[in-house]
Amino acid sequence: MTTPHFTEPTTGYWQQILPATAAGPADGPWQYGYPARLPDGRVLVLPIRQMAGQPDHAVASLICNQAALDVIDALGELLAERLAPLQPEVVVGVPTLGLSFAPIVARRLGLSRMVPLGYSRKFWYDEALSGAVQSITTPTAGKRVYLDPNLLPLVRGKRVVLVDDAVSSGSTIAAPWNLLEAVGATVLGVGVAMCQGRRWAEVLGPQRAARVFGVFDSPLLQAVPEGWIRRA
Repeated sequence: MTTPHFTEPTTGYWQQILPATAAGPADGPWQYGYPARLPDGRVLVLPIRQMAGQPDHAVASLICNQAALDVIDALGELLAERLAPLQPEVVVGVPTLGLSFAPIVARRLGLSRMVPLGYSRKFWYDEALSGAVQSITTPTAGKRVYLDPNLLPLVRGKRVVLVDDAVSSGSTIAAPWNLLEAVGATVLGVGVAMCQGRRWAEVLGPQRAARVFGVFDSPLLQAVPEGWIRRA
């Protein structure tokens, strides 16, 4: 069992956005929470989670379906501002947690609906309208992301943006990106609330990585006696 190193329950996290003065040390060490800076200068404190298999490593996480609704609304508004210059015709929500932000982004961009993707295969779905998903949280083969065939006319030939909660490994966002391009959509970019580390940029490649728009960055962390610092 991993010996806890400056970690605590996350119940009270993600419930408020703090003023810029609450940022704390810019370079750490941080102990239980990492102060993520938003584009408008405010701060969202993220809980630091120690990695079970690598106890000297940690990540600062966002679990948006445990966050206060006001926090989700604020992050969705900021994400919409990042995506507005692309002028998309369609917002596509990536399951599961990206579906918390996609409706907010779509409404803010003046759209009347969004297109949700899903991991659950309904009996009328077409396997050709799906893509294999593999990530650090779903390492085994078999998971797929699906587009409902009834929604195909809404994306084919359209300028679309994908919306997800976070990008970390890059693998999770690659599958829906490939799927949408395969059915004839033009993917203008991807919007996420959190960019975690930079591994995703290597996986996606420079052209796609340049089209990822995040609200805030969350670095990978390593342990020091006083807490956590950015991983070298």
